[in-house]
Amino acid sequence: MLDLENMKKSDFWYDLPQELIAQTPAEPRNSSRLLKIDRQTGRCTHDHFYNLKDYLRPGDLLVVNDSRVLPARIYGEKADNGSFIEFLLVEQREENVWEILCRPGKKAKPGTRFVFGGGLLSAVITDVLEDGNRIARFECEKGSFFSALDKIGQMPLPPYITEKLKDKERYQTVYSNEPGSSAAPTAGLHFTKEQMKEIEDMGVGIAYVTLHVGLGTFRPVKEEKVLDHKMHREHYELPERTAELINKTKANGGRVIAVGTTSCRTLESVATFFGQIKPCEGYTDIFIYPGYEFKVLDGLITNFHLPESTLIMLVSAFLGYDKTMAAYRTAVEERYRFFSFGDSMFIS
Repeated sequence: MLDLENMKKSDFWYDLPQELIAQTPAEPRNSSRLLKIDRQTGRCTHDHFYNLKDYLRPGDLLVVNDSRVLPARIYGEKADNGSFIEFLLVEQREENVWEILCRPGKKAKPGTRFVFGGGLLSAVITDVLEDGNRIARFECEKGSFFSALDKIGQMPLPPYITEKLKDKERYQTVYSNEPGSSAAPTAGLHFTKEQMKEIEDMGVGIAYVTLHVGLGTFRPVKEEKVLDHKMHREHYELPERTAELINKTKANGGRVIAVGTTSCRTLESVATFFGQIKPCEGYTDIFIYPGYEFKVLDGLITNFHLPESTLIMLVSAFLGYDKTMAAYRTAVEERYRFFSFGDSMFIS
């Protein structure tokens, strides 16, 4: 039995063989495996993602995150001596001003100028934050900042993926539309455009939210006591059309199913902040762990997450701690693929 007041990060540990960490995406996208879990009983059904429709009902609503990943890793050099620098964009603060991670950090003092892509982009460090991140102001030689980034940037794949990504679009969902994420909302990587149309044709709605995924998503929980952990903040937007669809679905007895922990956190943040689902935008640092009472969600589509991560804690809050850890043991035994390019689970 999990002690809710004294939860430890070690409570969320599980053994994962290295070879089960997916290094490349499945081809085609929806050929990945699907572990369907009954939220009430914990019963597991083994299937493939292309059969997701078999577990959906007319009147259900899928809520997806349409954030688009920026090619946020750029390599350049110090303007005065040509020495190497690497920037990783974390969060846009204002036009052409970004919070960044950089290495080697000792080179990035306020006032220092760097150039990228042979001068296509340049940046000046304007501030050093308490956590060591920097604030950088960018200038473009030609065109917009984002067009320059598309030309010279690389996808910020998580450190556990060591193989080079051949096609940048495979780290984007097929419905990505709003640039701003430092990492993909990976639960949506399994969908094809054809499958989404098939799902809509059977009477299942699809609604969009935007939550720009920050690198804090992947930062390990350092505190042994879970309740001492502080979440990073991320920007979200819930449009009017989405609010209407969610409220209509609930009123009609349909299920609201979040595609990914980012969609889940957006919906639960809005419901927590306002006591209802309404059109809004802002920042959230909501931390969902066992004991949390869900206000919106009826189902969750998600990937398999790192041991001791805030994401497996969120899943445990929705499915239940014992059922979650049992499901993960089953997934390891059945040789499912894990993490960003791995397989999927659907909890309802």
